[in-house]
Amino acid sequence: MPVTLRNIGLLATCRGEGPQAALHAIPAAALVWSGPLIAWAGAERDLPDAYRAVPSEDAGGALVVPGLVDCHTHLAFGGWRAGEFAERVLGRTYAEIAQAGGGIASTMRETRAASEDALLERARGFLDAMVRLGVTTVECKSGYGLNVEQELKLLRVYRRLAGESPVTIVPTLLGAHVVPPEYRDDRERYVSLLIEELIPAAARDGLAQACDVFVEGGAFTLDEARRILLAGKAAGLAPRLHADQLSDGGGAALAAEVGARSADHLEHVSADGIVALAESDVVAVSLPLASLYLRQAAMPARRLLDAGVAVAVATDFNPGSAPSYHLPLAMTLACILQGMTPAESLKGATLVAARALGLEATHGSLEAGRRADFAVIDAPDVEHWLYHFRPNACVRTVIGGTTAWAA
Repeated sequence: MPVTLRNIGLLATCRGEGPQAALHAIPAAALVWSGPLIAWAGAERDLPDAYRAVPSEDAGGALVVPGLVDCHTHLAFGGWRAGEFAERVLGRTYAEIAQAGGGIASTMRETRAASEDALLERARGFLDAMVRLGVTTVECKSGYGLNVEQELKLLRVYRRLAGESPVTIVPTLLGAHVVPPEYRDDRERYVSLLIEELIPAAARDGLAQACDVFVEGGAFTLDEARRILLAGKAAGLAPRLHADQLSDGGGAALAAEVGARSADHLEHVSADGIVALAESDVVAVSLPLASLYLRQAAMPARRLLDAGVAVAVATDFNPGSAPSYHLPLAMTLACILQGMTPAESLKGATLVAARALGLEATHGSLEAGRRADFAVIDAPDVEHWLYHFRPNACVRTVIGGTTAWAA
């Protein structure tokens, strides 16, 4: 039976028409859903007669937005890296810490030592906390196993999580995070392992939807990344890239070349890289929490938007460079550090983020026929919500038409 949510102070539908700042917001609105799908959205005064007699709920004049989409996380991992946080405060760089055996290699050791069940329990706790913030869709990367057995273990964690949670889970294979220590003197052997064993296994077992590569000095070269991404694409895994994070390595242009769904980070994207993205369908994924924690200049989101590139906003939740799953905080930082407007940031964490995951036809906006994923926010409008930062302004999260959390 349909359900009507009435007395919505402002409904941000986030439809796809127009620029990224166009939220297609409706004041004094109502929202109707039936089962897992939205049936109608509009001004309450225009509510069709067919929905006036169905069960209704009162939004109390709150802001209602599409369920938030975190399109870049590393949800399952072992251990933490708080000591590195202190080292960076004292001036050590990300690269220096990695060269000394810390960074991703440190998390790799902790993750390999953890059981699948332990990783699942931990990831479940993180995901539950994200739902309370209004998050309804999460991309989850592997990347801390760095061999066939351990990478598949992480992807199995995500499959199990998807089977028990109402959240839409989008698993991504990031076997090409860095070259693990045991292959440091034979990079080609590890690249071959990814192409010939890990990618086919992940694709065959339906454990991943995308293949990601970290293109950076100390990680993978452009040529290596191209080979890995094309192998993934041939196996049915959509290409994604960690690109131009610590230096301008040409990752943005490679993303455009291989037809990637997204190029993520882009703190050091070049003018040519921006042009390449603008001439493609690649989504630029902003990760301002990582910029903040690494104390580096943030992605030039304003330049990208002005060039016509769609910019998503995500957390990059991981134990090292972005140890927070607070997507609304990332949205506020996207405004402060990157020059995005609150409207652009919201759409970047909903419809544009869904596009980065290939879900824009079903997720990320509040329109008839889309999934009934939405969050009720204790704020009069989007500007006030992102300007007045609070531990949590979300008072209710609905996923597939069912309340997953309420204050």
